[in-house]
Amino acid sequence: YIMAKGRTMFEKFIPQPFLSALNKINFKQLNEIRFRAFKPVIVYLGGMAYFLSENGISTNLQDALICDKESLEEIVFRASECSIYAVNEQIKNGFLTVGGGYRIGLGGTAVFENDKLKTIKNFVSLNIRVPHFVKDCSLLAFKHILENRRLNNTLIISPPGAGKTTFLKDFVSQLSQRNFSANVLVLDERGEIANINEKGESLIESNFCDVLSFMPKPLGINFGIRALSPNLILTDEIGSKEDVDAIYHAGNCGVNVMASIHAESLQDLKKKPDFERLLKDKFFKRFIVLSTREGPGTYEGIFDENLERIL
Repeated sequence: YIMAKGRTMFEKFIPQPFLSALNKINFKQLNEIRFRAFKPVIVYLGGMAYFLSENGISTNLQDALICDKESLEEIVFRASECSIYAVNEQIKNGFLTVGGGYRIGLGGTAVFENDKLKTIKNFVSLNIRVPHFVKDCSLLAFKHILENRRLNNTLIISPPGAGKTTFLKDFVSQLSQRNFSANVLVLDERGEIANINEKGESLIESNFCDVLSFMPKPLGINFGIRALSPNLILTDEIGSKEDVDAIYHAGNCGVNVMASIHAESLQDLKKKPDFERLLKDKFFKRFIVLSTREGPGTYEGIFDENLERIL
């Protein structure tokens, strides 16, 4: 079902002949598609890079399909549902999110007005991140996060493409499957977690989940606590001092937090200046470290608030 939905979504914004080629590869393993002007199209399957070819994938450059400038413009135009102006706020943040959780990272020319970023134009590269639903991928860590019906504040750590968002999706579903009736607020700043489609349907299987999409984390946390009274706030890719301050605010309001962050390891996390306070205060009680070492979603370890290994 998920594979079929993914292929159908491609039809909305990927032009021929790239669409025909993508339909010949194993969608279940597809992580990213990179389009660059006048360069071969690269696909990542299970974390490995291949050229996109008429027959699917190839390791031979001579077989590669080349992306022209017109195709880049067409992908962006179709992904914006024929109105780039309507999605300019997303474009200014460097990405477009297409229904189903597909995120298209944008490379191009920045346009400034009065020292403020107005838009991005003249697109020269696109990175399409393909969402996946890996059932039960969070189960190894589940009992360490939810102990005696009590949630531990948890930080998911991994480099890009190693399964952070996929983990978060499954964890929300696992809570619901066990009838854990805590109200979960999914703060979906980039539109990748809840995967809400044009009908307003979410592909997260949860009966206890509320969603705020495309709202910056500091604003979303304040708004969500006031409006939706969550027991748990779940969000992706924290990265600034403002994000950290908002997380502290949630904790001070008695709300649990599960978040993810880009880092290679716990040692890498310790080097981030905005996160020293979180580590010193032991705000997070569990750290889940993921990698791509044996494919996306590889568990490198589960650690407690003292950064000591549990598993």
